[in-house]
Amino acid sequence: MWDCCRQATAPAPVHQRLFPMYVVKVTDFLSMQAVPEPHDILKARGLLHEWVPGMFSIFVSHQWLGSSHPDPEGAQAAILRQALQRMIQGKLHVEEDLVSYPQTRRLSSKERQQIASGYLFFDWFAIPQITARLPGVNEDLTRTQAAKAVQSIPGYVEVADLFLALVPEIVHTETGVRCNYASWLSRGWCRAEGWCHLLSNKLDTSVIVVYSGQESEFMFSLNWQRHKILEGNFTVEDDRAVVGKLGEVALDSKIEHLRRTGDVTLYRYYIAFRPILLGQEKPDMDLDEFIKYFHFESIGAAINDGPMNGLVCAVFAGNVPMVRLLAEHQANVNHRLCGLGSLGYFDSQTVLMAAAKSEQMPEMLSTLIELNADVTATTRVGINCAYLARSPGHVRVLCEAKADLHSTMVPTGLTPIAGPVVWASPDTVAAMLAAKCDPNPAVGGVGYGPLQALALLARSRQDNVTVARMLLDSRADLDSRAAPKSVWILLCGAARAHAALWGMENSSSLKKCLVSMPGLSPLGAAAFAGDEALCRLFLDRGAALEPNYHGSFPEDLAKLNGHNHLLPLLSRFSV
Repeated sequence: MWDCCRQATAPAPVHQRLFPMYVVKVTDFLSMQAVPEPHDILKARGLLHEWVPGMFSIFVSHQWLGSSHPDPEGAQAAILRQALQRMIQGKLHVEEDLVSYPQTRRLSSKERQQIASGYLFFDWFAIPQITARLPGVNEDLTRTQAAKAVQSIPGYVEVADLFLALVPEIVHTETGVRCNYASWLSRGWCRAEGWCHLLSNKLDTSVIVVYSGQESEFMFSLNWQRHKILEGNFTVEDDRAVVGKLGEVALDSKIEHLRRTGDVTLYRYYIAFRPILLGQEKPDMDLDEFIKYFHFESIGAAINDGPMNGLVCAVFAGNVPMVRLLAEHQANVNHRLCGLGSLGYFDSQTVLMAAAKSEQMPEMLSTLIELNADVTATTRVGINCAYLARSPGHVRVLCEAKADLHSTMVPTGLTPIAGPVVWASPDTVAAMLAAKCDPNPAVGGVGYGPLQALALLARSRQDNVTVARMLLDSRADLDSRAAPKSVWILLCGAARAHAALWGMENSSSLKKCLVSMPGLSPLGAAAFAGDEALCRLFLDRGAALEPNYHGSFPEDLAKLNGHNHLLPLLSRFSV
């Protein structure tokens, strides 16, 4: 029986710490200025502390902006100081991302107090640098210590209480490459750090994404699953296999912990996805092996057992023959998901939608439809399957099944093309446009079109400029304005009233977005999100520096979220 596996003991650490975890007091960091100083100098000044259990520690994951210094101009550190200070003061509201709303996760007052009295792990502070040439430093020893510390990073992540992804949009000082959230997600080491935190056995494994000193949110849970370690970018190619192994160890530890604690839903989810996440071959299995593998007591239990029933397991595992076999045993191919919201699959989405959203092969969708999955079904917020298409093959299958790729979805007011614009490949967007999806749909509900959706919601993708060009080449309207309707205009009004009472700068990202929405142009949306590449593209294509309906110009929207790097580009006045 599954319950026989339950244990109350805390899991042992998964990753070794071969070198002490050095941290800096948050209060000391907030008093620092200018360019961050390295490990050896901070240690000599008595500002480094060896982490011990009981210390509230914050792991900061970031990209280096130089080859020999992570932050040569101190830009990242300045933003981190501002963000931490505003979190402590309660001025920077950290809430769910816009996609996950209305989930209720937010940074609590207790967590703010813990941050204020906590300790910061930042690699430049914590790890001996072989470039530091100070009197009396043994370089061979430093090199060995640095190697051990780097190998210990997964262990440092594992014991940290809070994980921050520091991803402001800043240009690399040597390569000229724009570093931001999308580029952070592309880095193999950054992915590994995120995986080690998200797959740890801590009670809270959320990731706080810091875009600027004035804008932050919790990471959308599907983002890390879509960015596999082995597919990441590595400066040193030999790191790929080694770092990939760290992800495998973290995932297998998570699975074993879930097995021991009896969390059957998450256990089945992770063993279903394990081969996909690790880039391994999917196991072939007959029905008896399938039932045993996913810990079902019988075929009857596999048909009816909870949120992760047999059909959901088979879909997530990409096992088309098993989907057919379970359907023959009366599995409900129109089953609606429940209880998987923390994993990015929201209540009332169907298994057909889950197949699309989890990027299964087109055959999985066509099989479910052949077995009478309802291609017209919608979620409780009106989303249909076409909105969740993730490949050209998905679009083809849905077109053949006469799915609706065009109608406005109620109550969101979006049309299906908005989903692929944000989440799918450019080829998928091209397939939607080839299927006559309108890049200028009549909007309702939240009131914006594909270009605004791309700017506001697609920060995780590196090819958003490519998608924007495709939409513009298909005559998407750069002068379009968001026009919220129905309940959305009431929400916008409520957010505006809240901002009037408490100050716009003290509002959450969601409230800022709602206040800014009426009359928001694509350029305004890109400015709000701090996306310089999109802003430049829109300006090159003739976008005007015009305000929204409340008089906020793109320049004002950039200032609102602390994206000051855009101000020279968006300024309405020249000297």
